[in-house]
Amino acid sequence: MKNLFLKPVFLAVALLVVILFGVAGYHYAIGYPAWVTMLAGILIGFVLIILLKLLLSWLAPLAKKIPLTLVTTVLGGFLALYIMRMYAFGWPSMLFYGLALFGFICLVLLTLGVWQIIKKKNGKTGGILIVLSVVMLVLGFYGFNALDGDPYMDETSSEEKVDVAFLSEMGVKNPSTKGNFDIETFTYGSGTDDKRTEYADGVKMKTPTVNASLLLPEWKGKKKKWREKYWGFGVDSFPLNARVYMPQGEGPFPMVMMVHGNHSMLDYSDGGYAYLGELLASRGIIGVSVDENFINGHWSGDFRGKEMPTRGWLLLKHLEQWREWNQDSNSDMAGKVDMDNIVLVGHSRGGEAVSIAAAFNTLDRFPDNGNETFDFGFGIKGIITIAPTDYRYNREISLQDINYLSIQGAYDSDETSFWGMRPFHRLTFSEDFDGFKAGLYMNHANHGQFNSTWGRSDFGAPMKWLLNLKPLISGEEQRQAAKVYVSAFAEAVLKGNKDYQPMFQNVDLVSDWLPKEDYRSQYSDIHKNVLVNFEGDLDVTSASNDLKLSAENFKVWRETELLARDGGSQQNNALVLGWSHGSDVETDSIPIYSIRLPDTLQHFGTADTLALSMAMADISELKFEDEDEKPETPKVGFNFSIMLQDSLGNFASVALADNNKLPGTIKTKFTKFKFLDKEMIGEASEIQLKSCYVPISSFLKQNDSLNLSKLQSINLVFDRDTLGVVVLDDIGFYEKVAWDSIQ
Repeated sequence: MKNLFLKPVFLAVALLVVILFGVAGYHYAIGYPAWVTMLAGILIGFVLIILLKLLLSWLAPLAKKIPLTLVTTVLGGFLALYIMRMYAFGWPSMLFYGLALFGFICLVLLTLGVWQIIKKKNGKTGGILIVLSVVMLVLGFYGFNALDGDPYMDETSSEEKVDVAFLSEMGVKNPSTKGNFDIETFTYGSGTDDKRTEYADGVKMKTPTVNASLLLPEWKGKKKKWREKYWGFGVDSFPLNARVYMPQGEGPFPMVMMVHGNHSMLDYSDGGYAYLGELLASRGIIGVSVDENFINGHWSGDFRGKEMPTRGWLLLKHLEQWREWNQDSNSDMAGKVDMDNIVLVGHSRGGEAVSIAAAFNTLDRFPDNGNETFDFGFGIKGIITIAPTDYRYNREISLQDINYLSIQGAYDSDETSFWGMRPFHRLTFSEDFDGFKAGLYMNHANHGQFNSTWGRSDFGAPMKWLLNLKPLISGEEQRQAAKVYVSAFAEAVLKGNKDYQPMFQNVDLVSDWLPKEDYRSQYSDIHKNVLVNFEGDLDVTSASNDLKLSAENFKVWRETELLARDGGSQQNNALVLGWSHGSDVETDSIPIYSIRLPDTLQHFGTADTLALSMAMADISELKFEDEDEKPETPKVGFNFSIMLQDSLGNFASVALADNNKLPGTIKTKFTKFKFLDKEMIGEASEIQLKSCYVPISSFLKQNDSLNLSKLQSINLVFDRDTLGVVVLDDIGFYEKVAWDSIQ
């Protein structure tokens, strides 16, 4: 025993272990004094090193009996698997090594079977082993893929019907149908691109290069060396390359400029928006898809968002080139573009880039380096962000007085949350700005299929093998939704076509133009008089303009910051109400949330529509003592009544579901394994609000004596469902004149 422990090397190792365990114990805060946990750590370290020493000493003689070839084979194989997982697969350890062990067992059976046959020892046994291994592999393969699917389909799908007059029934044409313009497709660029003929000999017009050195100082080291070797140019000579979809005619035409995100720089992305460019051009709008592949990531490294200002700046340099052509009487593009009528569209990191471009458009200098001067000032009327990022640039972009639309798929496994709603909430309008902002959330849509070349998997192999792809809609369906909304936005913003504006307020009005899916639409403009938005102070009983708030008979009553599925902030606060009562509840026990208006705010005689945003919350917040009593989550949202009361005592009540399809909860299973979703992505769902509307005429039908010019209170009465939890926000009114003008 003495020879086992009284050795200098062992004593040094033991001392190191004891010290480290003592340090760890000292800082392991579990409520006891630090010296107690430190002594506990020292004791654990001492006992552990002794026990391990004894165990290994006992196993050492046995290890000598193991053939060296077996040891080297096992250790070599494990080391190879470890390296592969670290640098190629990146899967969670338990899953990777579990599947590797299963594959190892199958291959051992296979090789033993083949060995038996080759050596002619026992052909029958060998055949059985081979068949067994093949059966196991086939069953494993199909079992692995059988994990695909939408386990929440029964929870999130609904056949709920609400009588809605589709825009098509009012004579409005589907914006995704091609227009009457013939189109020409061509490219412009440096004319010297070594990798892409369309930007070399294939260009119609040559463009100068631009120097982005001050915007992207991270172009250095190995990134610089490898990229310049591949592309043939550096940061001081970025090309202005793009694909153009041009309507035939004299012009000037409005323009929609599109930009891709951070896909592999070797898998060129700019051609993936031809479906939008061709559609827009046929409807009299120039479509331009910009090439920024040379700053995307791949084997040459990823700039990790440091390149975001460059992405936005490059769009403005393209517009600068178009302005020059437009003003040059000798150019084929002379007078073709209405430079005061432009929309920017960005996908993924490109979605964040268009916000950056819109902000830079109004500046004189680059905010990160004032030595880079700007002279832009283009007429950018709107931006569209598709599955965007909103955290790559170290500056948070807040815009003002610009039309905005964001589109997000619930099955986006790259940008797993609807980050496009954060710029939506930060965007502000002046009192005289006649524009709008909107968001569209779409179930079973992923990240990549908005680009026609990116495909169904948001990751490449081997990570793609873990993704749950079966629930996804087809690429054609997903791009159909993009065509409908991008084209309608362009028509509304660039051509002033107000016929399409209601679809941004309520997606249900155009469900006949869209794939049959679950959607959420959010909308805001200056015409809505928002009474309560739950931002600001901590007092749940008051709001701005001396409004008084009260809640009676609720199990849950709180104002909270809404979170994304990964725990990040949605940058929006809302009200959460939860209730539970029997069907025979007494009248004075019904939960009621009241917004009481002061005399100065009682004049809503011209109000046309009551509006609010709503979502279903987690019913588990009601905290049932007996889990067996917990009801199943309903497929559709919880219903309640809205009661308006004037100061004369007149009142009228309307159920929210009479005019709105109530939003349920959209849940997502991103990978084949739910535990992976929890580990890699976060919660199965996140709160996404839906804008809901109740016409004032519905209240007046109940009681035509109701006097809105003397409105005293808005009461949300939870008498329709016996229990539920809802999230509410932005409660207010649209005025009749304003509402009529945009319908």
